[in-house]
Amino acid sequence: MIKLIAIDLDGTLLTDDKKISDKNKTVLTQAKEQGVKVVICTGRPLFAIEPYLDRLELRDEGDYSITFNGSSVQKNDTGETLLAHSLSFDEVRRVANVMTSLNLPLDIISVDTVIHLETAKEPYTSIYESMNPLLKVEHVTLDTLDQNRLFNKMVVAVETSYLDEKLAQLPKELLEEFNIMKSRDNLLEIIHKEASKAAGIDELANYLGIKQSEVMAIGDEENDFSMIEYAGLGVVMENGSQSVKDIAKFVTKSNQEDGVAHAVEKFVLINE
Repeated sequence: MIKLIAIDLDGTLLTDDKKISDKNKTVLTQAKEQGVKVVICTGRPLFAIEPYLDRLELRDEGDYSITFNGSSVQKNDTGETLLAHSLSFDEVRRVANVMTSLNLPLDIISVDTVIHLETAKEPYTSIYESMNPLLKVEHVTLDTLDQNRLFNKMVVAVETSYLDEKLAQLPKELLEEFNIMKSRDNLLEIIHKEASKAAGIDELANYLGIKQSEVMAIGDEENDFSMIEYAGLGVVMENGSQSVKDIAKFVTKSNQEDGVAHAVEKFVLINE
């Protein structure tokens, strides 16, 4: 019996125009009413997903979200953090130096703010600001960056072919020191080595007394791989990456066809 559903946003719960369909909302509301924990599991900060939490009526005591690709587990009603894997200034500096040498843009996410570092020259500057209009943006240099800030994750957002070309040049030491993955074709995410969506779900499941076998995870991209592999029932969208489909227990309909609702109706809802 499924007791917790962890759901990715982009390409999964959201349509291509970044909306939650009426069908998905209705089915997830029914799941919550039947006692199932509905948990958004995203690379975004809590602040940036509040409109979606409101839409799904997931702002009550006992509602949770997993943010920053598993770096934080938070209570939706208060914002209280149950788990946090933040990054140190030294880690940020090391990554920034690598990105400067590769002429790749680097943004640091701190709670509700995007800190844009000057690591790349035109025309390869960051497009992250346009991808996340709800977040505040600060432009700084490594020398002027406040070392005492909270650094939740780092991202590289740039045109896909250029990003792919540069990925092959990332130093092996960097790949070993951090958890690095793509969440979209043009977006690379860099988080704490111990952080992942699977780790965040596991922490929350243990906190709630829910078994791994009682977890369903629904996603579509590389950054969802760990939670699809972890879950008792891993579900991938029809529009998802083939590598993620290869490890899924079920491939549902696309994000344009209410694929989340389809999977939840099939495996979770109790027909009374």
